[in-house]
Amino acid sequence: MTFAASLSQRLSATVNRLRGRGRLTEENIREALREVRIALLEADVALPVVQALVQRVKVRAVGQDVMKSLTPGQALVKVVSDELTAVMGTANSELNLAVTPPAVVLMAGLQGAGKTTTVAKLARLLTERKKKKVMVVSCDVYRPAAIEQLRTLAEQVGVKFFPSAAGQDPVQIAKDAVAAARREVVDVLLVDTAGRLHVDEAMMAEIKALHAAITPVETLFVVDSMTGQDAATTAKAFSDALPLTGVVLTKTDGDARGGAALSVRYITGRPIKFLGAGEKTDALEPFHPDRVAQRILGMGDVLSLVEEVERKVDQEKAQKLAQKVMKGKRFDLEDMRDQLEQMNNMGGLAGLMDKLPGVSGLPDSVKSKVNDGEIKRMVAIIGSMTPRERRHPDLLNGSRRARVAKGSGTQPADVNRLLKQYMQMEKMMSKLSKGGGKGLLRQMSGALKGMGGMGGMPPLR
Repeated sequence: MTFAASLSQRLSATVNRLRGRGRLTEENIREALREVRIALLEADVALPVVQALVQRVKVRAVGQDVMKSLTPGQALVKVVSDELTAVMGTANSELNLAVTPPAVVLMAGLQGAGKTTTVAKLARLLTERKKKKVMVVSCDVYRPAAIEQLRTLAEQVGVKFFPSAAGQDPVQIAKDAVAAARREVVDVLLVDTAGRLHVDEAMMAEIKALHAAITPVETLFVVDSMTGQDAATTAKAFSDALPLTGVVLTKTDGDARGGAALSVRYITGRPIKFLGAGEKTDALEPFHPDRVAQRILGMGDVLSLVEEVERKVDQEKAQKLAQKVMKGKRFDLEDMRDQLEQMNNMGGLAGLMDKLPGVSGLPDSVKSKVNDGEIKRMVAIIGSMTPRERRHPDLLNGSRRARVAKGSGTQPADVNRLLKQYMQMEKMMSKLSKGGGKGLLRQMSGALKGMGGMGGMPPLR
């Protein structure tokens, strides 16, 4: 169970017990805080952070009159949300790039934390969202594979790569890269450094020398959130050695996401600037403490979801589909495949679930059934049809369905379920084209419930 789910479920139970009370008192809040403390400790949040957070919640919550619009339980959730946000940094802290180019960003961290991948992700984010000209360089002369990995990733994300090789002096590489970035009028230079399996004096001495030689405007500590309390300990060691300006939490799609976010920020006093999840080069997001607090408390993260949709949905295709539907033209299987592929681009159902309000409170047995393999299977089934069959689904008789199943490596029953799902979506689109809002919600509900019969996916209620 993830930290978000654990805390959300514990708070939900506590909120239910507080129903009907006129105010939050020391007595009725003691048990609630015990649940919060247990959830935080289970999430591997560092003990000093747990004690400080619980004390802050207690001071604010005890004796607080409950507003007319809130129940005591809701009032407690609001206090916990505010304090979680405060501990994690109140607001998103952006990179300071308002300097004479190139803005040098030094990346530090242990081996295996995901530094090199994070450099590529950050390069892509700065290029696509900030429209910056980016160059990357690797000073990890101990692992030639790391240099090659960064070269490959730089090509993938379309940024400049400054070459380096094993045996060179890391400080000289960095200096040469800064000079090259200045010559080529690069906006941002991202410097990848060598990591170690644990903190040691030689590594710290080298990275201090690097820092002194290139005086970066940003020094980011990259840390694996799955290491829990160890993440906070390592962060403290790096913040003592270097003037860190921020933290990047990687592998936040794992279980300890909330624990590390709370601990690292509190112990280092440095803002968390980005969250990384997964291996894809677009899997890096700015860290918004208020949104993460809402996610932890099971309120979802609708703002991030909306931003993701705006960024990753093919607006041109969406516009064409809207015009097609409004003109009364039939929604066909080509359209359905487009919708499924767009969902995959946004991280699939599993990636979206975490941002939907209330989902973190669902039982694990339900959430585990939502799998993105089903979307891929549906896309494969549609891909096995001829273009004519996709445009005219009525042509799919028994023998054609058997051929499609064989071609997609599925069973005829899978094809039948997909077509049933398609028919429900097609009915919904037909209602839209007629401008009839009446009954549309019922149609949507039916379409969503229809997914319950596919690959063990649960009906959404």
